[in-house]
Amino acid sequence: MIDLYSFLESSSNTSDFKANLSKRGGYITFSNSGRRGGAKYFQIGLDNILQTLKDIYNNLNIFRTLTEYEETPWRNNGSMYFQDPVANANSTVQTKPLFSTLSKVIIWANQPELNDINPDSHIVLTENSLKTAITKLEDVANSFKPNSKIKNDNLYSHQIIFYGAPGTGKSYTINEATRNESVIRTTFHPDSDYSTFVGTYKPTTIQVTMRDVSGHKIIENGKEIKEDRIIYEFVNQAFLQAYIQAWKFYAQTASEAEPQKQYLIIEEINRGNCAQIFGDLFQLLDRNDAGFSDYPIYTDNDMRKQLLKAFEGLSIPQAEKINDLYGRNVTEQVLKGEILLLPDNLYIWATMNTSDQSLFPVDSAFKRRWEWKYMPIGKGYDESGNELSWNICIGTSKYSWWSFLEKINLQISSTTNSEDKKLGFFFCKTNNGCISAETFVGKVIFYLWNDVFKDYGFDGTIFKDTDGGTLSFDKFYKAGQNGKAIVQNDKVELFLKNLGIENMNESNDVLLDENGNTEDSKTKDFSRYSLNGNGSYSKGKVVYEAVKLYSQKNPEMTAQNIVDTWLSLSINVPNLIETDDVWNRRKALTKDNTFDSKSKALTLNNGEIIHISNQFNVSRIEEFINRVNAQSWNIRIEKL
Repeated sequence: MIDLYSFLESSSNTSDFKANLSKRGGYITFSNSGRRGGAKYFQIGLDNILQTLKDIYNNLNIFRTLTEYEETPWRNNGSMYFQDPVANANSTVQTKPLFSTLSKVIIWANQPELNDINPDSHIVLTENSLKTAITKLEDVANSFKPNSKIKNDNLYSHQIIFYGAPGTGKSYTINEATRNESVIRTTFHPDSDYSTFVGTYKPTTIQVTMRDVSGHKIIENGKEIKEDRIIYEFVNQAFLQAYIQAWKFYAQTASEAEPQKQYLIIEEINRGNCAQIFGDLFQLLDRNDAGFSDYPIYTDNDMRKQLLKAFEGLSIPQAEKINDLYGRNVTEQVLKGEILLLPDNLYIWATMNTSDQSLFPVDSAFKRRWEWKYMPIGKGYDESGNELSWNICIGTSKYSWWSFLEKINLQISSTTNSEDKKLGFFFCKTNNGCISAETFVGKVIFYLWNDVFKDYGFDGTIFKDTDGGTLSFDKFYKAGQNGKAIVQNDKVELFLKNLGIENMNESNDVLLDENGNTEDSKTKDFSRYSLNGNGSYSKGKVVYEAVKLYSQKNPEMTAQNIVDTWLSLSINVPNLIETDDVWNRRKALTKDNTFDSKSKALTLNNGEIIHISNQFNVSRIEEFINRVNAQSWNIRIEKL
């Protein structure tokens, strides 16, 4: 039976969706097809896959009919039944790559019986195939243990790229993981090259004694006369600084002890030309099971002299163990500066914003040398694990930052069909939990208008100004004295209200009845509406019935799926539709004594509950009808 590592590597040659087992750590790195612009890589642990296979086995009555790949059933059922959070998240955003990976694992475990199966389109889900896969994958997962010769108890890989949308906490995660460690940090940019990353000769000024034409020192008033002279000397940059320090830590460590770790952190790695910057260092990124470079490289004369000087007088107490890995005296070559060889205590970690338009795409060979850790968008938490309640503060008004992120990210997803441009929780910095109007416009609005929506137009209702025109970026400012730009708070609040974000400080106890009227309405509207030609409903009631009908037509959808679908219509109604969890959180915070009366609960077929707003006046119901009727849902609302 072929091992899992070799099986996945071989099957990836004929699959649109690559999957490779890591040589250490027990992870599978898989990719999408790359048909929309360059393949993207994701990582899932063997324990995550094991739990997912067990979830499928425990719900085989649901999954046994899903042997042919169809995106919607797999996305919805994965979201509902996959208990593992990593698999659950990937089932909704990388549905087919995850499907293909699971299928490959099952084929591997049941070989050769299933060797003719195409894992990209078919998966074998029988009681026997799943039991076999779970048993054999358990054995593989248990085989990942620390190397017995040179131990390495670090939970992370030596080379990791933390990637995700801006503000997802990539740098923060690295900072927390490397706290109290030795860290050297650099940032890549379009002008970065080998010399600025590794080291090069640079001019420097020194003072030397002046001499006459005969070579004698010039002395005036008993003092030597000095002059500035430019010389060139080799200057170590971030890579060599980290490399030298890592080996020095080895020299300072007893033979049976673990050396201190050295971290080289590269921010914005995809903003530089990685092939040009790393050059021949690329070969060093292949690590053996002990964490050292598989293939040392020879240095040129200049670097050899620099390293020889840096390592002068050092010895490596663990030299014998290290040399045994190569069958020759590599530690002597390292200390003489003859070769470059990454030690196992040198970690190279990097960040990558998926929203950045890379000037230099990262090639697949370079990608394979790294582990990839996706940073999903989620709520922010402080160091004690407490949820952060950040607000957008506009004058005396406050708007929930998380509510804004949920709404705007739905807009970004539906407009761009991409996850890359979304905003993470830490996109902005706050002052005591408040994001000022200046910060919000200068960073968030600027990003949305110039990097996200610029190429798609501003025709949506969220971009509507009060005069019916477009809320262009320049309207968020006006010129003050001396040409100083002053943020227009009213435009910021208009944009937030267009998104349906509530002012948390605004009294919101005005209650609309089912017809959209208030007790104080001077003119009342009692229009009635039909749904698919049936019934005579009030405004609030027809909305409820429309959502109910939609849920009945789509019984496989979860509460979150339904909420996301309806919110993507961008209907300008606060809290149009919410999951039970969101509704209860708002209820715990509100001071509105009419809160319960402003929505109605709907229990779905799977037992989940959603809450549907009934606060519809004439303008709101017109917008609702127009948006719903424009969908291909076979749901049509008519005014009677």
